[in-house]
Amino acid sequence: MLDLEGEALRDQVIALCARGVDRPLEDAVFDALARRIFAFQFERNGPYAAYCRRRGRTPDDVAHWSEIPAVPTAAFKEVRLVAGRVEAAEAVFRTSGTTRAERRGEHYLLDVTAYHAALLAGFAGYVLPDRAELPLLSLVPPGQQMTDSSLAHMVAVLVERVGAQGSAHYADVQRGIDDDALAAALRRFTDGRTPVCLLGTSLAFLHWLDRLRARGERFRLPAGSRLMDTGGFKGRRREVPAEELRSAYQELVGVPGSHVVNEYGMTELSSQAYDAGLRDWHAGVSGRSPRKLAPPWMRVLVADPETLEVARPGAVGILRLVDLANLSSVVAVQTEDLGGEVEDGFVVLGRATGAPPRGCSIAMDLLLSAVEERR
Repeated sequence: MLDLEGEALRDQVIALCARGVDRPLEDAVFDALARRIFAFQFERNGPYAAYCRRRGRTPDDVAHWSEIPAVPTAAFKEVRLVAGRVEAAEAVFRTSGTTRAERRGEHYLLDVTAYHAALLAGFAGYVLPDRAELPLLSLVPPGQQMTDSSLAHMVAVLVERVGAQGSAHYADVQRGIDDDALAAALRRFTDGRTPVCLLGTSLAFLHWLDRLRARGERFRLPAGSRLMDTGGFKGRRREVPAEELRSAYQELVGVPGSHVVNEYGMTELSSQAYDAGLRDWHAGVSGRSPRKLAPPWMRVLVADPETLEVARPGAVGILRLVDLANLSSVVAVQTEDLGGEVEDGFVVLGRATGAPPRGCSIAMDLLLSAVEERR
């Protein structure tokens, strides 16, 4: 749980989320709250404070939110980054890892209400911009089977709080996707002309589509149906380009590319970004370049891979996210995802290959050495 100051900050974040994604947030408002959250975390998150001091940044030195020191995602595998007591966490989410031997990152949430507020507002704005009330059909196992998975928790909350009648999970940790039950549900909704929303990882959808094709089975879901996929194919032998996967959705499920929304999130964050395509389609806007949109309470910067300084406009670099809903840990997270800014959003160009970018490696060295000095 959060202390009184944390609760006050949480309530401000929840109020921002309640405004939805359609109302821009002035930079001055974002800046003031981001720096307050930074000061809150600096005071309570010892490893983070040591790291910031090593980088020569304290709350007194930061004049703008873009100067808040960002922690590499890899740090969550090495250090408990919690703005409070670990044992007070309401939830602990762990990264999946690509091998059994790989250490998993841990994200401790002292309070899940800001996480839920950000999740529900973002999903409503980017996946349900038409305010449709749809049955949510999940290819992700229920949250109670994967209690440390942020994705399973996210989808379970959506199914429970947003899904219309008929929403359900069609996957199990032990048995995988229940093809027969899912097919029966899709036929039932199709016969009833009820549009639905399918939720799952890109990899789960790929395997399911492979089996549909092998059986010669296809669906033509009612107009207004949509699909949200997430994740990629890192560490997998088979990789499928996004456009090929979207073509398969159209071919085998009948969901057009305009109604496929890819979610961009990670265990180390509390907010998510989404493809802009469905919002554009709903608004009658055409010809816009593919891009992702961050909700107003999250900002995206592009950093130079060598120095981690903010890159010049138009440059490709590694993405940094400043997420006001990330109250329990660190407000600024440095990813290893390559990307760039476009129009009113950003693009993700894939994960940096090989060794971590030099800037992230240096940041990790600074963090670990600062933590070691505290002991």
